[in-house]
Amino acid sequence: MRILTLDVTPSHRWSYLGAAPRGGTRTVWFPLLRGTVDTLPEDISALLVLSDLQGVAPHRAFDGEMALLGEMLADEVALLGELGELPPPGSVGVVLAGDLYSAPGANVRGASGDVRSVWQSFARYFRWVVGVAGNHDTFGGPREQVRFQQRPGIHLLDGDVVELEGLRFGGVGSIIGDSDRPGRRKESEHLRRIEETLREHPELLVLHQGPDVEGTSLRGSPVIRECVQAHRELLVVCGHAHWESPLATLPGGVQVLNVDSRAVLLEQAARRHTSSA
Repeated sequence: MRILTLDVTPSHRWSYLGAAPRGGTRTVWFPLLRGTVDTLPEDISALLVLSDLQGVAPHRAFDGEMALLGEMLADEVALLGELGELPPPGSVGVVLAGDLYSAPGANVRGASGDVRSVWQSFARYFRWVVGVAGNHDTFGGPREQVRFQQRPGIHLLDGDVVELEGLRFGGVGSIIGDSDRPGRRKESEHLRRIEETLREHPELLVLHQGPDVEGTSLRGSPVIRECVQAHRELLVVCGHAHWESPLATLPGGVQVLNVDSRAVLLEQAARRHTSSA
């Protein structure tokens, strides 16, 4: 799968509260960009790809009470599909690249917590949800996580590959770091999981921590870049470190789509949806 185009200007955006760098909260805008790819499975009209939804926003389903940003976005994007402004949600697959939690007051940077409600919100409307955990994501206790992963339409990956309607997704969650801390692994173990996943030939690899782009300001992991860049036809989706420009191509042809604090809707170029409004 190759990304052919990616719009610079968001087609939609939503305001939310996020933690400010020096304490407290701030109002932030969450953008949705639209792009095209060369191919998608016949029954899939688009992939909705997003990560790092670390904020809260008023939720119409909760009478305007605050909810996790991802819960609100699932409802809002699905509604746009039902109104004809975007593809119908039942034909859209969702790809989540991790870090979906916020402190209830959105006033703590790097807060960790349970993100099952975000995954379930997307699964309620969309065709299926596939992705990985970020270093700030939890899924309840061990038994609760097992039950969660058995839910229809939910595919939480960590060193494995799943084929959904002919499209092969691989995924490795967490980040490289001190393995005594939650959501982190030793570098050798993390790279081993990525390498084992790549041996199963996914078309799209979902990571929370992605590669850097050598010689640019696009931050990430150099060792992850070295691990993935030989796989020429690969599309890597990641978050964790924000890029001003969301799409890059590594030497050899690997494309990297960074969706930290943004959503990207990828449609097949030959059948891109146009608004019926």
